[in-house]
Amino acid sequence: MKLYYHPVSTTSRPIVLLCAEHKIPLELSEVDLGTGAHYQKPFCDINPNCQVPVLEDGDFRLTEVSAILKYIADKHDSAAYPRDLKKRARVNEMMDWFNTNLYREWAYNLIYPQVFPHHKRPTDDVHQGVLDWGREKSERWLGILDKHMLGNKKYLTGDEITIADYFGAQIIAAGDLIGVNINKYPNISRWMKTMRALPNWKKTNEVVEGFAASLKEQQFTTIA
Repeated sequence: MKLYYHPVSTTSRPIVLLCAEHKIPLELSEVDLGTGAHYQKPFCDINPNCQVPVLEDGDFRLTEVSAILKYIADKHDSAAYPRDLKKRARVNEMMDWFNTNLYREWAYNLIYPQVFPHHKRPTDDVHQGVLDWGREKSERWLGILDKHMLGNKKYLTGDEITIADYFGAQIIAAGDLIGVNINKYPNISRWMKTMRALPNWKKTNEVVEGFAASLKEQQFTTIA
């Protein structure tokens, strides 16, 4: 299997981490987002959405991180995507929750507009309005995740790690780029410590952590 990805991409890292933790062979092909390679041939022919990640498995191509995680876990019969119908439904629920609720406000309305120039809004007033909206809504979703979705469970759906954890933890980790402090969400903080302690977390995240370190002196609208 071959993954078109970028090491800073929030949606690429869950796949890299899953495969590293489960010793699943994965060929990595970096798409240079910084130079706009994702908008150029040959990549825009590989994925007309012009986004990473893309998985190639022989003549089969698949986009979207959630679908890719499920495909890889199923192909390799991984316990990270349980076969039990109700347990699997919980995993799907958590992944959909991150995708449709937190990620939208957290990444696209709070984090990305502050660190990626092409996400900046056309005027300062509009831009700040987006950030204020993103912070308010993100705090609401984080509160729900902390108290209701995660609670006192070790992992998102129970005592065992699943692909929902690989996915959700990298979304939360994106907050490092703008210096988010999650200490007021004790259950999220505890869970993230568990995820960051995984053997392959550091290697998977070393590039994005270096990027976050380079931004430390900047002032951001953030969650403290």
